[in-house]
Amino acid sequence: MGFTFDYTLDITRKNRELLKGFLKTTTLEDLNKIPAGFNNNIIWNIAHVIATQQILVYKFSGNETRVSPDFIERYRKGTRPEQDIAQSNLITLCELLSTTVDYVAEDYKAGIFKDYNSYTVSTGSTLTTVEEAITFNNFHEGIHFGSILALRRAINLSKGIL
Repeated sequence: MGFTFDYTLDITRKNRELLKGFLKTTTLEDLNKIPAGFNNNIIWNIAHVIATQQILVYKFSGNETRVSPDFIERYRKGTRPEQDIAQSNLITLCELLSTTVDYVAEDYKAGIFKDYNSYTVSTGSTLTTVEEAITFNNFHEGIHFGSILALRRAINLSKGIL
């Protein structure tokens, strides 16, 4: 069984649409809320999946990321929310949820991912190709989707989702 690029990116797109739904249907206050027992919030998790995808796919393949280095630094692994996200940033996040998947599709088809610097992720798997990174990214986003559901439950927003 080989890598199926279009299918894998379709899963990413579907997850990203669900994440956009959280941005569009949750108040800014609730998106920024960090409930007791948590060290981040809904909006950080959404920005984090964008940053991580860019690191896994672009940085480790030796390409420049399609989001700013500042965005990567604010939302990469090991960070926490430093300040509340403003309403004006929600539009940007919604756009990035789509455009970063579109960029991967375009850049993959254009053949820019020629090399890949192996990287061992927290779960112990070692990524050795961009295809493995794109596939693993869906697993990573699923983890953070689950975190968002837990955050929603912790701030009493769990009704009507899935």
